[in-house]
Amino acid sequence: MARIRQGEVRESVVTRRFTTILTVDTKGRGFSEITGAVASFLAGIGASEGEVSVFCRHTSASLTLQENADPDVKTDLLTALERLAPEHAGWVHDLEGPDDMPAHIKAVLTGVHLAVPVIGGRMALGTWQGLYLVEHRVRPHRRELVVAFVGEAH
Repeated sequence: MARIRQGEVRESVVTRRFTTILTVDTKGRGFSEITGAVASFLAGIGASEGEVSVFCRHTSASLTLQENADPDVKTDLLTALERLAPEHAGWVHDLEGPDDMPAHIKAVLTGVHLAVPVIGGRMALGTWQGLYLVEHRVRPHRRELVVAFVGEAH
């Protein structure tokens, strides 16, 4: 059985809430790292303790928290998603082309919301973790992400 240890308990009084919209111009299908933009937002508002969330306002793009060291991971993830929801698989919904329904399926599989704890003013990400917008459509799109911080800020 796994050994589980609890760290120090920190109490925060939620006194502040900040929001912004990040606009990302994608280049088409692929990953756009947004870690730096979210970190800049947190630094700009003086965030200290709390939680930052990111919400994608689209149904054919998504968000993921994934490895940011080896680009082969992103290549393999795109390949896996393509195998799970390929174009030309007889989808009924194809109003915007053959990548339309597969893009919706991929967004369902990966999700449109992320929440990350903020400790000491920084996202509590693991060593190799980064936040990404995943564009599932073939052609470029302008995507909007709602970023919100709830917690203590200076």
